[in-house]
Amino acid sequence: MRAPTDKPIKTGTGSATIAFRRTALLILLIAVWWAASLATPVYVLPSPARVMNRLIMLAQNGDLFTNLFTTLWRVLAGFALAVLIGVPGGILLGSNRALGTFFEPVLPVMNTVSSAIWAIFAIIWFGLSPLTPIFVVLMTALPLIITNVWQGTQAVNADFVELAQTLRFSRLKTLLKIYVPSILPYFFSGARLAFGFGWRVSLVAETLGASSGVGYRLRQASDLIQTDQVFAWTIAQIAMMVVIEIGLLAPLERHLFRWRRDVRT
Repeated sequence: MRAPTDKPIKTGTGSATIAFRRTALLILLIAVWWAASLATPVYVLPSPARVMNRLIMLAQNGDLFTNLFTTLWRVLAGFALAVLIGVPGGILLGSNRALGTFFEPVLPVMNTVSSAIWAIFAIIWFGLSPLTPIFVVLMTALPLIITNVWQGTQAVNADFVELAQTLRFSRLKTLLKIYVPSILPYFFSGARLAFGFGWRVSLVAETLGASSGVGYRLRQASDLIQTDQVFAWTIAQIAMMVVIEIGLLAPLERHLFRWRRDVRT
């Protein structure tokens, strides 16, 4: 008598179906956009073809990639600073009850401060320089990373910590073997959220206080009423975020946490 076996899951077919549906939705949106552009002045809603031509022109003269990577570099710099400060800060707050109790009301307040306010302060302090968007990304991402790492530290099993003390683990070994595995999922969740917010607020900062980058070019095109260029820059930065999210962050998360069961039905 053969033991019952689970039915294989046809992941390939499911992925192809999802891809087909997403492609169909994209085509539908472009069709609606094209139809609406026929009855709208070009300075209000340019056609998809006009926007595509503008994208090609920006790519050919090098302006597109230069400004995209300028913005990306600023986001990564601010995000890296937030990680360098936020991870030790979150661990410290989670491992020290007195500090955690003292700073507990501070983080929600920092999360409520608008990125535009941070941008205004940055302009006052740094002027029109690359430090302005970097500072805004840092101040936006930092509370999110500290909060998530703090929650991960609090989720550490106390029995494991006591066992590590019984086995006379060093502080470093206890951190690496006990705390890091528990903190990592929380950190990664907060980091993805912080990176997405960081990209958005960097555009705000560049719009208000920079002389290069996607945000600056968006403001310049808006001032000149070049709506097709506004659409082109918007599509370009969305495409870059999609590539980073689907091509890098999502596979990395699946690899790091492949041991977790997916409970979704």
